[in-house]
Amino acid sequence: MDIAANFGRNLARCRKRAKLSQEELAVRASLHRTAVGQLERGERVARVDTLIKLAGSLGIPPGELLDGMGWAPGGTTMGQFEPQEVSDREEVKQAA
Repeated sequence: MDIAANFGRNLARCRKRAKLSQEELAVRASLHRTAVGQLERGERVARVDTLIKLAGSLGIPPGELLDGMGWAPGGTTMGQFEPQEVSDREEVKQAA
């Protein structure tokens, strides 16, 4: 799932339902006008404060901008360091 694209679709849907242009929404949310377009196109992921500004400016609960998104926890494994071969160039550095 592409979170940025899904958020963008939700944002565009809510903005159009509110009958606002991207520029009007940007002014209400104290964002740059290009930011709203980038968010709607899925080129950026909204920070939490931006999500709250947008939802407040649209008069909707923040969760509405997250519709259709969820998280399913997966398994976890612990990472570990592994030895790597030292390249000739690194051997020269270490010898110096």
